[in-house]
Amino acid sequence: MLNAFGAMAQGTRLVLSKGLRRYVFLPILVNLVLYAGTVVYLLNNFGGWIDYWMLKVPAWLDWLEWLIWPMLVLSLIVVVFFTFTLVSNLIAAPFYGFLAEKVELRVTGQPPSDDRSFTRSAIDALGRELVKLGYILPRMALLFVLGFVPGFNLIMPFLWAAFSAWMMAVTYLDYPMDNNRVSFKDMRRRLRARWWPTLTFGGWVLAATWIPLANLILLPGAVAGSVLMWQQHYRQLPVIR
Repeated sequence: MLNAFGAMAQGTRLVLSKGLRRYVFLPILVNLVLYAGTVVYLLNNFGGWIDYWMLKVPAWLDWLEWLIWPMLVLSLIVVVFFTFTLVSNLIAAPFYGFLAEKVELRVTGQPPSDDRSFTRSAIDALGRELVKLGYILPRMALLFVLGFVPGFNLIMPFLWAAFSAWMMAVTYLDYPMDNNRVSFKDMRRRLRARWWPTLTFGGWVLAATWIPLANLILLPGAVAGSVLMWQQHYRQLPVIR
């Protein structure tokens, strides 16, 4: 049975193969521009953010400053990372959806069960990304706030890791499901039903996003890998409305 790492590896090979390479150029260009802009913005502002939030720590918690500071740094890094990921996926969503469609056609010989035009699909893809934002942002905000709760913040790295893997799975596995007209609610149900492949795939995508420059190829590879995961683990599950 196809595992998450195998899907990522095969997906990356697929997007680099003849006939599919041309569909990854625009997503790579989008990510490259956003990546450069994010690095410049962080270099200019990150230190000021840390100083600002450390001033918000109550005086009676000064003795925990040695623990609060790294937890704050970690939380801010994760928030910035998620913001970058969400914005880049929002902009690249129409291209990723189109790439997923072409990969499915290559792998199965059949196009997705979707009769929408490219323009309609692109518009719907942007709307779907906004639905994802509505799902992700409140949960991300809750985790960020919990990071300031004394004692609770000790387990925050583990919670952020699990949350990050799940969100990457939601983000990328949704491309082939949206192409096949699976509702967002049904998509989340399918991911829960196959929770281990879901988390491991999301974990590998998360790891790929942290590899500078290589992620420009690995993320389109994750889109192709999501199509393979869809075919192997989720497509056969019953439909709900």
